[in-house]
Amino acid sequence: MWEYTDKVKEHFLNPRNVGVIDDADGVGEVGSLACGDALTLYLKLDEDKRIKDAKFQTFGCASAIASSSALTEMIKGLSLDEAQKITNDDIADYLGGLPKEKMHCSVMGRDALEKAISYYLGETEKKAEGQIVCECFGVTDLEIERAVRENNLTTIEDVTDYVKAGGGCGNCHDKIQEIIDSILGKETPVKKKPRQLTNIQKIKLIEETLEREIKPALKKDGGNIELIDFDSNTVFVELRGTCATCAMSQLTLKNYVESKLREFVDKDLVVEEVTS
Repeated sequence: MWEYTDKVKEHFLNPRNVGVIDDADGVGEVGSLACGDALTLYLKLDEDKRIKDAKFQTFGCASAIASSSALTEMIKGLSLDEAQKITNDDIADYLGGLPKEKMHCSVMGRDALEKAISYYLGETEKKAEGQIVCECFGVTDLEIERAVRENNLTTIEDVTDYVKAGGGCGNCHDKIQEIIDSILGKETPVKKKPRQLTNIQKIKLIEETLEREIKPALKKDGGNIELIDFDSNTVFVELRGTCATCAMSQLTLKNYVESKLREFVDKDLVVEEVTS
């Protein structure tokens, strides 16, 4: 299991302000069910233009629910100017911290708040600016740049934790690294021609990657994975423990297992599940 603070657990198990405000002054919608997390935030202002009520509806994990609940508590009584200054780090700090792999949940709350305020101010919702870098989650280069600058991110894994970019097929990793390097002032190294691996070398790297990168993360939630076979760049695996019965097992295989194996072994690998 992830290491959650008592406050995160409290806001997940007993979320505040769940629901809809029918006559809301501001509404902010972010995320999508296709990507695994979605949040709608509702604001109601009093005669002094302060936030007198806030409610939310969230589809997502414990951190997403806790972050949304915390946000509604944080903004009540604030003016819009004060609310606009809230950052994703403020949300995480209010909860006593979030696992780094779940920081994107606090970013989602910050983005929903910005959209709800823009809605009230009558500002036309801006189309996503910049160029799409991560096709899997629809994240642009400008969103990645903002996350890197605001949170002092230094690795692709950091970027994935905050905005999900890079957490899917992995094809965007080179572009994400270029963005990080440009912000940190590093020169992008000249790409070397990828070495050709034999099947035996690939199998060895797959086994090493499973043991070092993948199994420890799955075991935290009571799951596990075993290599069953390898043929023509297809990796056949069996999910075990809680992973075997999880409704999100295919997302785990494609968005995590396959991504890691492509990162550390070969970009053309495909992961397929076999069952006993």
